[in-house]
Amino acid sequence: MIPVLIADDHGFIRAGVEAVLRGSQFQVVAATASGEETLAAIDTHNPAIVLLDINMPGMNGVQTLEALRAKGDKRPIVLLTAEINDRQLMSVMRAGVEGIVSKDGAEDELVDVLEKVHAGQKAIAPVFLQRALDISLNPEGGPLERLNPRERRIARLVARGLRNRDIGQELNIGEGTVKVYLHAMYQKLGIDNRTELALLAVNDPEG
Repeated sequence: MIPVLIADDHGFIRAGVEAVLRGSQFQVVAATASGEETLAAIDTHNPAIVLLDINMPGMNGVQTLEALRAKGDKRPIVLLTAEINDRQLMSVMRAGVEGIVSKDGAEDELVDVLEKVHAGQKAIAPVFLQRALDISLNPEGGPLERLNPRERRIARLVARGLRNRDIGQELNIGEGTVKVYLHAMYQKLGIDNRTELALLAVNDPEG
């Protein structure tokens, strides 16, 4: 069985998640009602996946995700939410959330989402991805303002879906050099992967 932690301050939601997962390969090993409880329970139970409600008393789901990533915890996190505002959405995308599930459709989607993130895939509904793209433009100068011209060009090629090898051919540099550039860009922008880079690049005003 694959251990899962569910963090939600509503008891009926926690019970509902357990009911949905019953008979699957996933098992709820701990249930918490706040971010603080969740961080402690993760240390105790070491779940493979954490299901986080966005809005909880005290430390909310966004803050809990950011706290986990800040200490180097890379385990899959799936957000279970009734609603998410623009600031929250961009924060969790930048923090590297693996899945977002609407509570409205959780009964039908949850097991599939957990299977995907456990396999190392992203499971974020297209509606959330499109919304993140729409709001990713930074009015204070653009999301890629910290990058130099060569790095901006690489970011735009990533946004077009090019692989490292293709980017290298486009710029007449080696594939290894592209990887070095990307690592430096992730550090500058405070992101973890090319999906997040593409989200920023697609609405860069200088693109």
